[in-house]
Amino acid sequence: MPGPFSFVQQDSVVLPCRHPHVLGALFLAIGLWAWGEKGVLSNISALTDLGGLDPVWLFVVVGGIMSVLGFAGCIGALRENTFLLKFFSVFLGLIFFLELATGILVFVFKDWIRDQLNLFINNNVKAYRDDIDLQNLIDFAQEYWSCCGARGPNDWNLNIYFNCTDLNPSRERCGVPFSCCVRDPAEDVLNTQCGYDIRLKLELEQQGSIHTKGCVGQFEKWLQDNLIIVAGVFVGIALLQIFGICLAQNLVSDIKAVKANW
Repeated sequence: MPGPFSFVQQDSVVLPCRHPHVLGALFLAIGLWAWGEKGVLSNISALTDLGGLDPVWLFVVVGGIMSVLGFAGCIGALRENTFLLKFFSVFLGLIFFLELATGILVFVFKDWIRDQLNLFINNNVKAYRDDIDLQNLIDFAQEYWSCCGARGPNDWNLNIYFNCTDLNPSRERCGVPFSCCVRDPAEDVLNTQCGYDIRLKLELEQQGSIHTKGCVGQFEKWLQDNLIIVAGVFVGIALLQIFGICLAQNLVSDIKAVKANW
């Protein structure tokens, strides 16, 4: 049965708060489905066996957080449950301060962050052929930022299929993935073998065929070129979080005030 405060919540809180809850559940379902397709759910050790990042983690983590927040906010408002509303505001506040701390650390420790980003990308380069989702993510990043490897094409020596050692029997030896290649606008069909043997050539000869800049440098350049947009997105997210915290706390205060008059 709705409580004495429910008539206030109907339009302003209950109806809109369903959407993040449903969206979070959808993200979580997509992540679990992807893991099921890859056999991860039947072999949990596969989560730690992959040397790089499994992109499915993003869906699972984001979906899980959105589901928890959506559940606490919606059920707390519907049932006038001050515990769930306080949990919602504290959880959202914790996320806000973690984001704030991350932003400060990135600004203060730029060189350390750059080194960690290099290490992170190289670890994923090593695992390029181990997971199709990771492979697609790396290919997308290299195509989008017109880059190859963390610092350059030679980072692909870290991958067992692309390294230039004499013992490497792979046809991709001394090559790079197709996503490193400079695309010819006139080509209708993607040439997935364009990077074969490319690192056997001199660097000047490589430049006409593949991107020779590293992804870390290209990502930093992209951030500088789109700083206003990126900052605007983060400020917008922060304002939404602050608004959610204030709304939840205001709702808790109103519920307590109504109960005090009983």
